[in-house]
Parts: sequence; C-alpha cells; structure tokens
Amino acid sequence: MTEHSEKNDKPTENADVTSDNDASTTEASEAAETAETAAPANDADALATAQAEISDLKDKLLRAVAETENIRRRSEREKTDAANYAITAFARDLLGVGDNLRRALDSIPEEADLGENAKNLVEGIEMTERELLNMLERHKIKKIDPKGEKFSHDLHQALFEVPDTGEEDGTIVQVMQVGYVIKDRLLRPAMVGVAKGGNKKEPMEHVDTKV
Repeated sequence: MTEHSEKNDKPTENADVTSDNDASTTEASEAAETAETAAPANDADALATAQAEISDLKDKLLRAVAETENIRRRSEREKTDAANYAITAFARDLLGVGDNLRRALDSIPEEADLGENAKNLVEGIEMTERELLNMLERHKIKKIDPKGEKFSHDLHQALFEVPDTGEEDGTIVQVMQVGYVIKDRLLRPAMVGVAKGGNKKEPMEHVDTKV
C-alpha cells in the first residue's frame, strides 16, 4: 500500500513543475511584449528630440548666415562711402574760397572802365574760379544755383520770403549763396529767397467731352 501511494504522488509533483514552467513562460512573454511596446515609444521620443535639436541648429545657422551677410554689406557700404565722401570736409572748406572769388567778381560794376592791369586781375580771378569749379566737378561736386526753380527742403534753405513777385508761390526768386552736392549727398544747401503771395497755379479748365 505504501508503494502505491508513492507512485500516486509522482504525477502530482510533475504537474506542479509543469505549472511553474508555464507561469515563467507567461511572465517572460509579457515582459517581452512590454519591452517591445516601450521600445517604439522611446524611439519616437528620441526622434522628436533629435528633430527639435536639428531645427534649433538650423535656425541658429540661418541667423548666423544672415548676420554675416549684413556685416559684409555694411562693410562694403562703409568702404564705398569712404571712397566717395572722404574729401567732404576738405571740399566744404574749399567752398568758402569759391564764394570769395564770386563775391570779388560780383563787386565789379559791369559798366566799370577798368585799366589794363585791373582787367588782367579780373581775368585771373575768373580763371581761378573756373579752375576751382572744374576741380570740384572732377570730384563729383556740383553747384546748385536754383533761381526760378521750386523750393526743396532737401536742397535749399529759405532765408526770407519775397511778396508780390508775380511768380508762383514757392518759386526761388533770389539766390544769396549757391549750394553744392557731392555725388548724391548734400554738401551745402543753397541760401535762397522764396516768392510768396504771387500767382498761384491755375487749375486746368474742365472740358466736357460728352456729345
């Protein structure tokens, strides 16, 4: 009877071992599934982080390129300005010389009976003035003598207004001192007198084109 009992106990032990093995297999399978599920999520997070870093680096690169281009353009502009306007201060000083030459010539009456020496002196002053103006022209410095033109705040400085000139309002009727520009910049504004209360521009007469 004892032998029979021992024989009956062996299948029970085998069943317990099988059950334990099945449980271990199930746990391993679940762990594998969990790992497989977590792996794609981790990969997605890593990809999103990498893309964000790439976008940030790209933005910084574009900003650096733009800043470099701005610096290059600014340097070129400063270089061009230095070449074009380096003589501005010197030219402005020369304008006073030209003004004095013109004043000397304007002070001589047209009907004056000058002696030979005086005529030679006047001719010398005229030649000096012409040479000075030619020299200024060679350096792209041009005179502004705007009598009869419309007043412009960009080029002229109004010293006074002249009433009842018969000219349209805002017309320059007197030039007290000519102005100058160097290339596209104002070197000195022209000092002028401007018409006031004169003729106003008449509006165009309306023509009825209906038949």
